[in-house]
Amino acid sequence: MKRLKVEDLHVAFDDGPVLKGVDLQVEPGELWAILGPSGCGKTTLLRAIAGFLRPQWGRIWIGEREVFGPGVWLPPEKRRVGYVPQEGALFPHLTVKDNIAFGLPKGLWCETRVQRMLELVGLMGLEHKRPAELSGGQQQRVAVARALAPWPSLVLLDEPFNALDAGLRRSVREDVRQALKATGATALLVTHDQEEAFSWADRVAIMRSGKVIQTGDPATVYRHPADLETALFLGERTLLPGLREGREVRTPLGRLPVDPRSPARGREVVAVLRPEQVHLGPGEEGKILRAQYFGHDLLLEAEVAGGVRVISRVLGASLLRPGDPIRVEILGPVMVYDKEADGRAPVAQVDRAGAS
Repeated sequence: MKRLKVEDLHVAFDDGPVLKGVDLQVEPGELWAILGPSGCGKTTLLRAIAGFLRPQWGRIWIGEREVFGPGVWLPPEKRRVGYVPQEGALFPHLTVKDNIAFGLPKGLWCETRVQRMLELVGLMGLEHKRPAELSGGQQQRVAVARALAPWPSLVLLDEPFNALDAGLRRSVREDVRQALKATGATALLVTHDQEEAFSWADRVAIMRSGKVIQTGDPATVYRHPADLETALFLGERTLLPGLREGREVRTPLGRLPVDPRSPARGREVVAVLRPEQVHLGPGEEGKILRAQYFGHDLLLEAEVAGGVRVISRVLGASLLRPGDPIRVEILGPVMVYDKEADGRAPVAQVDRAGAS
């Protein structure tokens, strides 16, 4: 287990800067997810840490060893970093066993290590098959086993589950997480999928436009986004214009308590309501407009007095249906952000587009 530290990292290509002063510190044995939209610099950061590209400025340490800095450049093969790319990149002419053993010194230790990796990723009995004979999920397990086999100081995973269907994706990423935890690995997962990041990682780093905007445990990042743009990126929400009055904010839905971690400093603000904060019950304040069924839960959009629309997440077995009359209750304090941070008119708004 090794600590990773990235300090003031800058990377630029011919068409402009990609990383703009990235700082990151990952403690030994932690699993981190780097979450952000396409083009924000996530994969570039991973490749810089691995040594596949050379930054223009900054410093990188893996454990106590500086691998990049002023006058310092350690090539990839000397960094002891395991790298799992998006498609696994297995050698098609080699068996599962030989793929995992690739790069290991020959001998009894190698045989023992390969068997341990096969057990760890649940592929016992498949060691003599070739990649073309495996499912997508099995191929990704082999790629992870190959990355873990040489006892790397750090494991980097670049959106390795993207090509898998939804059900398989969940099971494979949980298996991979357990394998990494079992070996005590320090790991970074790059993803643009909020659910994947929050369910997989011990800690999450939000990236945007080449910078790390916020880091923290998944619950803190979701409940207390550092700025409005991050709040808009992280899942479904209702936006309400408001006037802050002390510890409350006056909105079209009445006075709501303000979360003390809100970054807003001005009086005119935008309040962000998560669907799980919006409770809908029987009443005459408004009605259900539409429902999206996801099996385990239901996303309801409702309109209340004054034309204000809100979204609410309820259990999939809920009896509420479009057209039903309802009342609205807001649970808990709400995060508020300065109006100037939002580049749109401060009107009540529902937004169902989040990180995919």
